Amino acid sequence: MFVKYIKVISLSLSLSLFPWLALEKANAGESLWVYAKGTDTMPAGELEFKLGTIARLGKNSGDYKFYDIRPELEYGISDKLTLSTELLLFSHDYSVDPDSGPGPMVDTQAKTGGSFDKTQVGGYEVSLKYNILSVYKDSLGLSLGAGYERRDRYRLDGTEIDQDSFLGTLYLQKNYLDDLLATTLTVKTEFERRKSGDWDDQSFVLEEEIALDLALGISYRVAPKWNLGIEFRHQSDYLNPQEFNEQGEFAYNPDLKPSNFDLFDIRLGSQHQNGNYFGPTVHYAEKDWWVTAGALWQVFGGGSKYADVRDNKNWDEHEKVHFGLTFGYEI
Repeated sequence: MFVKYIKVISLSLSLSLFPWLALEKANAGESLWVYAKGTDTMPAGELEFKLGTIARLGKNSGDYKFYDIRPELEYGISDKLTLSTELLLFSHDYSVDPDSGPGPMVDTQAKTGGSFDKTQVGGYEVSLKYNILSVYKDSLGLSLGAGYERRDRYRLDGTEIDQDSFLGTLYLQKNYLDDLLATTLTVKTEFERRKSGDWDDQSFVLEEEIALDLALGISYRVAPKWNLGIEFRHQSDYLNPQEFNEQGEFAYNPDLKPSNFDLFDIRLGSQHQNGNYFGPTVHYAEKDWWVTAGALWQVFGGGSKYADVRDNKNWDEHEKVHFGLTFGYEI
């Protein structure tokens, strides 16, 4: 009898809350996850400020902390087209053990006496997002994105680089239960050309890289203004760097295939590394502002024989855990 009474109360509460939950659709600029993004675009003439921070913490040895901080403005050119501009701020604080394996952090900390601690402007990004199918009106939400990114600092170790990237993004979203349950798939491809080092002392390196960033998210509105979700992220690089070999020749590594993205010559090279992350997310929204937090742990990773892969995880370009926090405010 007691169990039946509890069930009746639970059903009554669910039925009373359902209309309110269903009425509270997410605002256009809201992000329910850390890496995954929905298909929504900003309404015409509206402006939103975002401040996102992802703390990437821990390697297989030493002490590694990297804070990827991105203030961003999004503007609705039309109801279907959004323009975004963001500044990249990189804050590194690490001291990786010299014998921890291959990777840029080991090289950098060896040059600076055992550690690296600096906050710098890493670059900027400008992008467009165009909505083709509405997640609320059509059977499936679909948007496409294109962008350009300039970087003067390397995200892994904070050293000086010369990098230009062209980005293409596919956004897919499907909602269920009157938009209470949101599912999304974000596939971003980056075509990067990166230069580092000095030609005169033969430390110069040229990398033409194709990078894949895939994020899958599920989020459920558990109460008015509150969403709980889970997220999976895969990131991998395909390249064969050109650098000076032991014979003093500037050449590719003969064991790897190079990537190329010239107009009439597009090739996917050897996969240098991959990292895969999984974890929970939480989202809270008011009328004019919202906040999203999440924690994603590296569950497995890999790479070529030149990558630092131990215990089925990648350590030269990936970390133990990513903590993400994003705040958005409609101006």
